[in-house]
Amino acid sequence: MIVNEQTTGNNKTMSSYLAPLVKQIPPSGIRKFFDLVGDNKDIITLGVGEPDFVTPWHMREACVYSLERGMTSYTSNAGMPKLREAISSYLDTQFDTKYDPKDEIIVTVGGSEAIDLALRALIVPGDEILIPEPSYVAYSPIASIGGGIPVGVETYAKDQFKVTAEALEASITPKSKVVILCYPSNPTGAIMTYEDWLPIAEVIKKHDLIVIADEIYAELTYNQKHVSFASIPDMKDRTILVSGFSKAFAMTGWRIGYMCGHPELIAAMLKIHQYTVMCAPAMGQVAALEALTNGLGEKDRMVESYNQRRRLIVQGFRDIGLDCHEPQGAFYAFPSIQKTGLSSDLFAERLLTENKVAAVPGNVFGPQGEGFLRCSYATSVSQLNEALERIGNFVYKVQKEG
Repeated sequence: MIVNEQTTGNNKTMSSYLAPLVKQIPPSGIRKFFDLVGDNKDIITLGVGEPDFVTPWHMREACVYSLERGMTSYTSNAGMPKLREAISSYLDTQFDTKYDPKDEIIVTVGGSEAIDLALRALIVPGDEILIPEPSYVAYSPIASIGGGIPVGVETYAKDQFKVTAEALEASITPKSKVVILCYPSNPTGAIMTYEDWLPIAEVIKKHDLIVIADEIYAELTYNQKHVSFASIPDMKDRTILVSGFSKAFAMTGWRIGYMCGHPELIAAMLKIHQYTVMCAPAMGQVAALEALTNGLGEKDRMVESYNQRRRLIVQGFRDIGLDCHEPQGAFYAFPSIQKTGLSSDLFAERLLTENKVAAVPGNVFGPQGEGFLRCSYATSVSQLNEALERIGNFVYKVQKEG
């Protein structure tokens, strides 16, 4: 039996029992930074990627009613058949991607579990996983836990942070196996058009790669409709599509996501899912079914509200004098703070302590994020206006110091 580290007979510390790989993985840079915020009510938070809307009432009511009826048992491992059917119909109608609900869809515990399942099912130690950066903070650690080697693919503000075929090609080696594509992008808000995807697809085919397409922000686009990578010719069978209900339907805490793909890949991932979580929570699945059945109007209204705030925050940063590309998706602005001469970490730390605004330093999202700041605009207009005023005052103060 493991006992207190001061009383182990061989004087081993408790950390010595941990797998070296796990010890090497740093904690989430986002969560670590926002632990500093605590319960301080004076701080305006532009940090965690979470809608400020409450899940619409009828989705909550559907969940409550299911509990009253005693729907508290396990569902099918792959998820409720009705929900999988609804997901299949929704993806076909909205994004021109067709999946058989019987053997090409799994309902997961959020999109995060889906990404984990995909990587665990695909990679063996030494495989390289290509990740356009700046990128969501979880991709590299999850890949590393599975024995893979994350490889950053550089993207740039001058290209609206779109991944290019040239950059992807330059990052490929004989060990490359998987590409993770997150568009609309967290943290940059970048999107990819049909024309943008075509040369990427050619590189994928040329090198016989598998794609994990994280499309959790698919519904949150503003000037044009999202184009799923799985809808590109010849890409469906080599793409694992990941999405969920957290962002578009304001259901982050419900932890309901899904993944779609070739039946052989889905069958393999279902085995892991069976042995780890069994199934996603039944009551959450009921709420998700209600979202797809009767919640598209609320979803559209939330997107329109984000669009208003998007225009506000981008113009606000530009008025302050910070360069900011116009995000076309998700709910993040990614302004450059390079003109201030401060690193991303120092800018974010001082902004928090001196002017009471919390935002995420860009380097958290990989080396390509250095010199930037991620700001979520999924908060009220009044809060955004106040945050912009405080950021403007801070930038002015820093410039005077220089």
